[in-house]
Amino acid sequence: MSDSGKGRGRLVADRRYPKSRATAKAAKKPVRAKAKPKKTARKRAPARKRNPIAAFIIGIFAWSWRLIWRLTSRVALVVVLILALSVGYFYTKLPDITALLDGRARGSVTLLDRNGEVFAWRGDQFGGVVTASSVSPHLKNAVVATEDKRFYWHPGIDPIGIASAIRINLREGRGPLSGHGGSTLSQQTAKLLCLGVEYDPTQWKDEAEYVQDCRRGSLSRKLKEALYALAMEVKFTKDEILSIYLNRAYLGGGAYGAEAAAQRYFGKPASALNPAEAAMIAGLLTAPTTLSPTNNLERSQNRANVVIGLMEAQDYLTDAEASNARANPARLSEAAEAKAGGYFADWVMDSGPEFFTRKTSEDVIIGTTLDQRLQEAAEQAMISVFENKVRAGSKAQAAIVVMSSDGAVRAMVGGRKTRVTGAFNRATQARRQVGSAFKPFVFATALELGYSPYDTVVDEPLTLNVPGSGSWSPQNYTKTFKGRVTLIEALEDSLNIPAVKISESVGRDLVIRVAEDFGFGNDISDTPAMALGTSESTLLEMTGAYAGILNGGSSVTPYGLVELHLRGDDDPLMDITGGIGERVIRKEAAGQLIFMMEKVVSEGTGRRARLEGRQAAGKTGTTQAARDAWFVGFTADYVAGVWMGYDDNTPLTGVTGGGLPAEIWRETMERVHAGLPARPLPMVVPEPPRRAPAPAPQPAPQPQPQRRKQTVLQQLLNDLLGGN
Repeated sequence: MSDSGKGRGRLVADRRYPKSRATAKAAKKPVRAKAKPKKTARKRAPARKRNPIAAFIIGIFAWSWRLIWRLTSRVALVVVLILALSVGYFYTKLPDITALLDGRARGSVTLLDRNGEVFAWRGDQFGGVVTASSVSPHLKNAVVATEDKRFYWHPGIDPIGIASAIRINLREGRGPLSGHGGSTLSQQTAKLLCLGVEYDPTQWKDEAEYVQDCRRGSLSRKLKEALYALAMEVKFTKDEILSIYLNRAYLGGGAYGAEAAAQRYFGKPASALNPAEAAMIAGLLTAPTTLSPTNNLERSQNRANVVIGLMEAQDYLTDAEASNARANPARLSEAAEAKAGGYFADWVMDSGPEFFTRKTSEDVIIGTTLDQRLQEAAEQAMISVFENKVRAGSKAQAAIVVMSSDGAVRAMVGGRKTRVTGAFNRATQARRQVGSAFKPFVFATALELGYSPYDTVVDEPLTLNVPGSGSWSPQNYTKTFKGRVTLIEALEDSLNIPAVKISESVGRDLVIRVAEDFGFGNDISDTPAMALGTSESTLLEMTGAYAGILNGGSSVTPYGLVELHLRGDDDPLMDITGGIGERVIRKEAAGQLIFMMEKVVSEGTGRRARLEGRQAAGKTGTTQAARDAWFVGFTADYVAGVWMGYDDNTPLTGVTGGGLPAEIWRETMERVHAGLPARPLPMVVPEPPRRAPAPAPQPAPQPQPQRRKQTVLQQLLNDLLGGN
């Protein structure tokens, strides 16, 4: 037994068989690896001493490079970090894609004619949401080929495009960032989205100022657009970005988005566009208003040919397809080509409820009274007369209104330029003196009070004392007098003195009341000269007043709006806003007045308005110094009014109401009535007054002496002959 405590041995058994000596020695002294034989080193040539100046310069450059590298790498790291944070910021601000497709600040208005056909558009048209996959492939390719051929390859900004743009700008003598910007489709979409800033009426004076702010081209703005584009590239796919662009881009004619443009110009969906049509729409992106095909079709077609060339060069079209597209350029739809009723559409928009027309945020459909055939007739009549009967270079203007007897306006031309939008409308906005066109209201008052068309009045020199103005002596146009004339003759020849006498006889207050009830303005001057048409009215009001005569004596409110409803909702929000009102004069009196006005056309001052094989009635009007010339009249079917004059009140030369205005009226009505059967006017022919028959002539009495002498001689002769 061994003792416990110090010197206690290990509890491991000793090795039973000790190692060999060699092994032990090896363990004690490690064996060195066999050294490889040393290669004989070549003797190095002694190092040449470097030029101390060169060494110093190289050292400076090396030190500077290391410093620049350290600074640049750190700055680059900071820039990348800031860039990442900025992109992340815009990323968090981006809404869902569905909220970005329709960016209009207001809604659209589509106007339909009396047959339900579209004839005009107003507001911001948006035909509906499309996607890059739902539109015609030709349109998608045309947009990419035209606006950003590397769209599917860059990350949102295109360094190659930017460098190319800078080179072009410098070559053309502009600043590097002036002119071509090298913007990608993603950057253009960022601009269309206004970098996510929505329109706020309290921040901007109007929508135009907001849009102008969104389109600013400053360097800081372009930097923000690039960051926003990068954020979109992170959040959306390429086709989603392209879809936003296709829905938001303005394409002229009030059309926002591809669907609205396809419907506006070609009357078809964006999915059905052929290469020529797609090229035309894509070509509008650079200058939508200037290149709009409704403004200049030829210019738009030329731009489309450039786009077709780009599509062909980028293999989107084969040579045969490109040739076919050039040989068959895009044509406007019938509705777009007609550009019908610009003045009429503007009038309906101005006269309709503001919250549904000019300030609507909804898409509105308005049914109207317009007849496109009659509109074309009025426009062609205007063009024909001015081309063939008005001296070249004349600045005279004219306006035409055609309506039914209930006040439904069927056609409207507000000036010599027939197909315009937003122009001054002389049919509705110009208040002018009406001259003798006012006289029918004087005679209507007399007939209503029981006068007969065959009653007479003396056409003779007349002087009236006008309080506050002194004596006034009216004159006839011919400066002659006709003596006693019937009311028929007085109106037929537009005699001034009989009109004044009748007006004074029946009472000016009654004449004013009748005229106003028929719809003639509301500021008629209460003076003797009123009977000669010194008051002002618009052509629309005058035509409406004459419509009241045609319909039998009831007032008329001219109207163009029939019904209004929101797109997708069949229930109208409002309907007819005009029509026949209360009776003004008896039907018999109106019929007698029509009879008298027919004489004006068939035998009087309006003979140049006569229609072949059709009865017509009307009245001429010429104001003092011939500053205004009128002809307003009607058939059994339609009422039409024509005004002619200068916008600055320059007197017309050699023009009266019975001249060029009557000819414009005739040209209009002949076209309006083409193909319609002739119908008689609803006139009442009065019976001429009965006169007592003149007594039979008696032989003159013979003097008494002669009679006695003859009697004696006769008696003597009888005695000689043996008579009794």
